Amino acid sequence: MKNNYLKSVLLSCIVILTMGGCKEKDNIHGIEVNSCETCHTDYAMLQKVYSPDTEPPASGCGGDAPYYEPYDRVYMGGDGFTEFKSSGHYEIGCAGCHNGDDKSSDKDKAHSGTFIAHPSAVAEESCGTCHKEISTNFASSLHNGMGQKRKVAIRSGYSGSGDFDKLPAHQTEGYNKNCATCHGTCGNCHVVRPLIGGGGLAKGHMFTKEPDMVGVCVTCHSSRGGHAYMGVASGTVPDVHLTAKGFKCTDCHEGAELHGDGTKVEQRYAYNKLPECDDCHTGIAKKNTYHSIHYESFNCQVCHSQNYNNCGSCHIHGEGARIPAYMDFKIAANPIPDIKTGYDFTLVRRTLAAPDNWKEYGVAEYSNFNSLPTFNYATPHNIQRWTDRTKISDGGNCTSRCHIRKEGNVLVNKTLYLFRENLNSWELNATTGITVDGKLPSGWFN
Repeated sequence: MKNNYLKSVLLSCIVILTMGGCKEKDNIHGIEVNSCETCHTDYAMLQKVYSPDTEPPASGCGGDAPYYEPYDRVYMGGDGFTEFKSSGHYEIGCAGCHNGDDKSSDKDKAHSGTFIAHPSAVAEESCGTCHKEISTNFASSLHNGMGQKRKVAIRSGYSGSGDFDKLPAHQTEGYNKNCATCHGTCGNCHVVRPLIGGGGLAKGHMFTKEPDMVGVCVTCHSSRGGHAYMGVASGTVPDVHLTAKGFKCTDCHEGAELHGDGTKVEQRYAYNKLPECDDCHTGIAKKNTYHSIHYESFNCQVCHSQNYNNCGSCHIHGEGARIPAYMDFKIAANPIPDIKTGYDFTLVRRTLAAPDNWKEYGVAEYSNFNSLPTFNYATPHNIQRWTDRTKISDGGNCTSRCHIRKEGNVLVNKTLYLFRENLNSWELNATTGITVDGKLPSGWFN
């Protein structure tokens, strides 16, 4: 017992020395400095010693990132710092995660040696010291870009999962500079803002166990997830799970799913920890006539989604999306029948894929572009009980809002479906297989 007490006292002394250090004068600016904490809680000091940015702010599907000055991004003394000082992470000490020299008053020396600005970029070495299972599993998680990396590898001529590291260095560089602005690190959710959110400390230096829905989740999942859920898009209303239940993202998407379980999956819908509608909505398969007929043929979103955002044909670091964002609703043959079994037709969303995605990084065209369709299985987060498909007029039925029928020379409801004629010429070979041509009842067209 005595030994444990002595160890505790010794650890406390080390922590105090680590975080406090010895007061010195900065040998360049003549400002009294008390190591890492004193500098990073002194706003005036940071303004005098900061280094200007050498690269433009991040940008992505949600637009350009908001800009924070370099000194604002590393200032610890704001909201959250008091809470951080009473946390276990504070007790580790700055150098415990960031390395460097935490007793020096000289900026260059303090950030020298093996100093690392973002320790979670090497999560297994830093975060893994205490959070071993989570950090190990995260390496193969979907949040770490595993699914997206797999598709890049397949279109580049490799087999898929795990082959991303075989890509040429310049293509990997392109991914890290562009796609990884969202597919990032532990810190991007729990300590700092995602790069696409401007980067920098989000709440002093406090580690937030549950990420802020708007500041983190929606910042990355913006144009295709968060904006749909919050009803931002023109002509839409917020998802009923938000308005009726007040659900945050983490009410359905829990930590085990977000961190991964160490299993490399073929793609995100193959992950066995994803939430399903019938986790909450039990016993609805036979609740009404429409469910009885369609419950095992369509994914729920075919009837209960509103229109949702699409865009495509992206030049990585070049022109960006050459098919600008547009609202649409497309039903196609199930693109992943081996994973989402039983569904004949599902919603699909146009992807960013194009043969020359990487031309700005020295890859003129994908070598195996046609291996995957340019529309993905989709589960828009904009659910309503009553949508344009489920609202019916007196005496009518849902077929009037969903089935194709001929009125004169016009095929009503045809725009709801993905036909071959909807594809660009460079998409035909990749995507024709999931179009509905020849797969719908012939009587619909007579």
